[in-house]
Amino acid sequence: MESVNKTSVISSDIRQYCTGLKPGDVGKYVLLPGDPDRSDRVAKYLDDVVFVGMHREHRTFTGYYKGVKVSVTSTGLGCPSASIATQELSNIGAEVFIRIGSSAALEPKIKVGDLLVSTGAMKNEGTSKFFVPDSFPAVPDFELTYMLIQQAKEKLAGSNVKVHAGIGSTDDSFYGETPEFIDRVYKYGCINLDMEASGIFTTAHMLGKHAAAIYSISSNLKSGEIYYADGTKEEDNKKLADGWETEIQIALETFYQYENLKEHLI
Repeated sequence: MESVNKTSVISSDIRQYCTGLKPGDVGKYVLLPGDPDRSDRVAKYLDDVVFVGMHREHRTFTGYYKGVKVSVTSTGLGCPSASIATQELSNIGAEVFIRIGSSAALEPKIKVGDLLVSTGAMKNEGTSKFFVPDSFPAVPDFELTYMLIQQAKEKLAGSNVKVHAGIGSTDDSFYGETPEFIDRVYKYGCINLDMEASGIFTTAHMLGKHAAAIYSISSNLKSGEIYYADGTKEEDNKKLADGWETEIQIALETFYQYENLKEHLI
């Protein structure tokens, strides 16, 4: 008996199983925060915004930014749900993704509240293994990433907030990132830790889509600058919360600029 191909069963013309979304619900461009509450932060920047729905950890709004149809769908924590969201959104018409959220820095010069654009991710997670071999790199779309960096530099010019770019480590376990683990990946040149980037990059690549990631720095696990008291309260870490707002603005402007490119590099 032949096994079922779930990808072909959950096709583009039906409501998606995990996100609960259907064709027409989202735009070509989608922001991917982890926290469902972060979707509401994005929604306030969109015109004619509509709450599409909440299914499991996936909270979705769709609206327009400078005339470009944009959606936001939360993924929850970790690569499994982030990969699912990327695939199901792709099934119903999404093509360009930017992961937004928080990340812990490893490079001592990176401060809480700074922004970081990922140029690649070490795959310390299990989801990507279902798509590609371990030796296959997890890298974002080059053109989208370059534009994201340029927009971040322009937005932050003259401010005390810095923008950084580099390779990070995407991990499956928040509390499994022990001092020994941190020291090991830092020796490889990883400058931050996250839990979604490599899964999103790999899934998007295999589907022929475009993905990038930008983070507000929540802590530095090498310098000891840490604010983990209660990430839901802005007063606990105003720099981090300000970074969330800034990265949203940068990502939306990147979508707008990307849509209006006369010619793409690739």
